[in-house]
Amino acid sequence: MDTNKKISKQRFNLGSRSIAMRWMVNTLSVVGILLIIVNIAIYYFTRQFYYGSAESYVISEANAAEMVLTRLYEDLSSSYSSEVRRIIENFDKKDQMELMSVNRDGQVTLSSSGFSPDKTYYMPDYETALGSEDGLGVFMGRVSSENILAVTIIIARPSSSISALRFVCSLELVDNQISTIMAVSLSISAFVLLVVILMGVYFVKSICVPLSQISSTAKRLATGNFSERIPVTSKDEIGQLSSAFNDMANELENSEQIKNDFISSVSHELRTPLTAIKGWSETLESGYDPETFSKGMKVISGETRRLERMVEELLDFSRIQSGHFSLISTTLDVIAELEDALLIYNDKAKKQNISISYNEPEFMCAVVGDKNRLRQVFINIIDNALKYTEAGGSIEIIAEKTESSVIISIADTGVGIAPQDLPKVKQKFYKANSTKHGSGIGLAVADEIISMHGGLLEVESEPGVGTTVTITLPLAPKKEKSEERSPERLQDE
Repeated sequence: MDTNKKISKQRFNLGSRSIAMRWMVNTLSVVGILLIIVNIAIYYFTRQFYYGSAESYVISEANAAEMVLTRLYEDLSSSYSSEVRRIIENFDKKDQMELMSVNRDGQVTLSSSGFSPDKTYYMPDYETALGSEDGLGVFMGRVSSENILAVTIIIARPSSSISALRFVCSLELVDNQISTIMAVSLSISAFVLLVVILMGVYFVKSICVPLSQISSTAKRLATGNFSERIPVTSKDEIGQLSSAFNDMANELENSEQIKNDFISSVSHELRTPLTAIKGWSETLESGYDPETFSKGMKVISGETRRLERMVEELLDFSRIQSGHFSLISTTLDVIAELEDALLIYNDKAKKQNISISYNEPEFMCAVVGDKNRLRQVFINIIDNALKYTEAGGSIEIIAEKTESSVIISIADTGVGIAPQDLPKVKQKFYKANSTKHGSGIGLAVADEIISMHGGLLEVESEPGVGTTVTITLPLAPKKEKSEERSPERLQDE
């Protein structure tokens, strides 16, 4: 089973701390509460609407019946009671409601249902009608296991057998209609909840699976397996995270490769001078003539200086990485430090048949910095220029001064740097040309030193043409510098 299948089996970890569980609990809680509120609101407003409509309808029937009885009383006062009986018995809406007549004692005397009146009627609406100003009373509630609506109206012209009309209707059909609406509402809510769950599962899947892959890949990276990558399947934040993770893995893989190359290179660089020193030491121990002694000591001295320079570069780099690299700053003439570094390599350039072109400027460039560190930068760059320039080539050094800075460029006619390597030459451990001696950190240290001085180190190169390193350093405040180099200073130098 491959890695992706293993991850897919673990994609829905519903532990109490998992993203999936937190999302399910939080989202479903919010959606569930909202659906409950919506259903309660639907039930309340639906009930108010249907019960209110039923109440308005029955009240309108009661008012209409009261007006009919009032006219009958005025027109047929002699046969009023018999006419009321006829109206109640022939009530045309008896399939919807029941019409009753109530006497002055509060007893039901007639009913449109055709059954004999029961003296035990529960009529809170009648009591309400007696106490109201408009003679109207309404009761809505549960009686004998069903909801009813009862409306009593006191007639304006009461007789001995009738003083009020009472309309009673069952709310069973209304309740059934409300139940149907609520069933539809609850079904829709369940469907919404199901859709939310399905969308949530898809959403959580789209997040948890890539995160699980990232976590699993990170664990494998931690064990040193830098070849692992995460498939990028989207352009959203997860896709961007996956891309960033892959970039990090690429950098780690490159760094690991560069580190291994650096270790190999440094081991080789250390072995070569140590082998030379050991070989000449053994030669001198076994007996020698003056010429052999002189040659051997030169080799030992040269290789020792080479070892010393490598160790110093490593120590400087270690200090930079640990944040303990510091400068001892003073106001100094940076041109003088450049010339001091150049003097070290004049003889070496002649031996290698490489010409160095340098026109000594007639001005002083005062900067605030560490003279030893700046000289170290110039030595490193000039040494690289000589190292990568073949016999018969040339090196040109130019110093220029602007209003606020000094610009020093060192250009050689060496092999140059490939375009793909140029952006990386200032990175730690990176060597564009593995055939040349060097640790690969000298330029990185030089760049850091110039940056700490507030300056800029730039590298331009073209394969087969040469390389130009440009150093820009800010000048010291005007009160601390002279306008030009004195003749005495030029003579001393």
